[in-house]
Amino acid sequence: MVAWQDIDTVLLDMDGTLLDLHFDNYFWREYLPVKWGELHACGPEQAKQNLMPRFERNIGTLSWYCVDYWSTELQIDVMALKNDIVHLIQMRPYTEEFLDFLRRSGKQVVMVTNCHEKLINLKMEKTRIDRYFHEIFCAHSLGAPKEESDFWVKLRQEFNFVPEKTILIDDNLTVLRTARQYGIRHLLTIAEPDSQSGARDTGEFTAIHSFQHLIR
Repeated sequence: MVAWQDIDTVLLDMDGTLLDLHFDNYFWREYLPVKWGELHACGPEQAKQNLMPRFERNIGTLSWYCVDYWSTELQIDVMALKNDIVHLIQMRPYTEEFLDFLRRSGKQVVMVTNCHEKLINLKMEKTRIDRYFHEIFCAHSLGAPKEESDFWVKLRQEFNFVPEKTILIDDNLTVLRTARQYGIRHLLTIAEPDSQSGARDTGEFTAIHSFQHLIR
């Protein structure tokens, strides 16, 4: 599935790729509406009707991924609520085995994520997978989300990689399309980013169900 001999650099997304997206989906779709509704004397369904349009307007922007933005916008402590459900932060199947395989292979292994720095720290405290990476790059520190070409331009300014010899594994199809336009040759996505939602249509991209299929 992957011609590892042609690849020098491995770029890995975090949420929905290395980690189960259920933590994030449950938070935004279920837990936050309940807690926001309690503050505004309304039920979860009414809260969702109020919140979902606000979420949708920001999808694909840095604001969408920014816990500080949402704490201010909604007047609620998003990080405190995230900590309430920290037990839901879980690695996807064979994540650690795959990361160990990559470390032993001598590849340059880099995390590229839209996740806010505060959440990266929380998730690394829970999973300890940061030790497998040469670098971790956050969209907020680069000033652009991965959905925008500026992210990839700025990323390459920060560390040296050859797009033709690079693989990106990411559950976000828009991100993959932007990376392809930038010139990253090898692209894979995840069939089931959220373990509670089942497999999905991944369009033109090859999808894996488990990292087990990539370990030699």
